[in-house]
Amino acid sequence: MDANATRKSHIADRILAFEAETFGIYRLTMKSGSDNFRDSSVLDVIRRLKSAGRDVVIYEPLLDTGMFEGCAVMRDLNAFKAAVDVIVANRITRDLSDVRGKVYTRDIFGRD
Repeated sequence: MDANATRKSHIADRILAFEAETFGIYRLTMKSGSDNFRDSSVLDVIRRLKSAGRDVVIYEPLLDTGMFEGCAVMRDLNAFKAAVDVIVANRITRDLSDVRGKVYTRDIFGRD
């Protein structure tokens, strides 16, 4: 558990190092095909970004609410990509290929 907390803290620090106004979280799920994000690691990263005073927007088409964890939720991918400066993605997908330059991910293999 300590290693997980350290890893999430390190990732949040790396993301906070970007001089960006608005951070986008691309999907809350940890694995493709999943709809479970209750224990997703990115939730702690979101909380850390918010506590640092950063604006956070979430792209999650599975959520039917306009707000989650104090963040606006978007279901239109193109609007999401245009609205944020940095996109935090657990997994890189073809959906993000046109904005690859503003994607932060630890996914080096492009697969689950």
